[in-house]
Amino acid sequence: MSASSRAQSRSALTRGKTTPAPSASAAPVGASRAKPSDKLNPKTIDPFADTPRSSSPFAAIYSKGGIPCRLVHGSVKHRLQWERPPESIPFDPLLITLAEGLKETKHPYTFVSQEGFKELLMVPGAADKALPILPKVAAALKGALVHADGGVFERGLNGLVQLSAVVGPALNIHLKNLLTSLSKRLMEKKYKDGVTSALQNLEQYGGKESLGIIKSKIPTYCSIYS
Repeated sequence: MSASSRAQSRSALTRGKTTPAPSASAAPVGASRAKPSDKLNPKTIDPFADTPRSSSPFAAIYSKGGIPCRLVHGSVKHRLQWERPPESIPFDPLLITLAEGLKETKHPYTFVSQEGFKELLMVPGAADKALPILPKVAAALKGALVHADGGVFERGLNGLVQLSAVVGPALNIHLKNLLTSLSKRLMEKKYKDGVTSALQNLEQYGGKESLGIIKSKIPTYCSIYS
């Protein structure tokens, strides 16, 4: 067979072959193909996308009725209305929850937490009810005392004095852990008088033992008895 005949035969064979139809499962042109790593690294939520802010634990408890009192707006001042007499309410966990609420920065939670904490400590037998949960209450107060917000710190400071007035020397064991933030705020002119007054109250309610504890953290403190 001549060279020209062989070339014509190969050309005929090529024309006779048909191109296979594309598979139905084939990805369309331009579409991205799944990678094996996609199964190991699924898409996550964009951390910078706008998402609704979740409420604080105290706000959530309050909205669900877990705090048995409500704010009553008055023309001159606000007050709390208790669903039942405060003296009939167990301190555990309410007093702890109210102490945690002192870290709130929004109304009405700021008022409810500080006023509720104060009023609950005023009921008859408050000392006996508070002593079993004193470590948890002290820890919650520390959260307010170390808070960057000045208003939160002041509410925590007031709560600390109120608690000390009720439990007395029993609070001394927790003082060292609480006084660090007070010593820092004492250096700020805005809080100096308030912190000094609080330290004097802590010494008065805590007895002689409290003076040594206070001076160990704040050496410049002068006793009310000196």
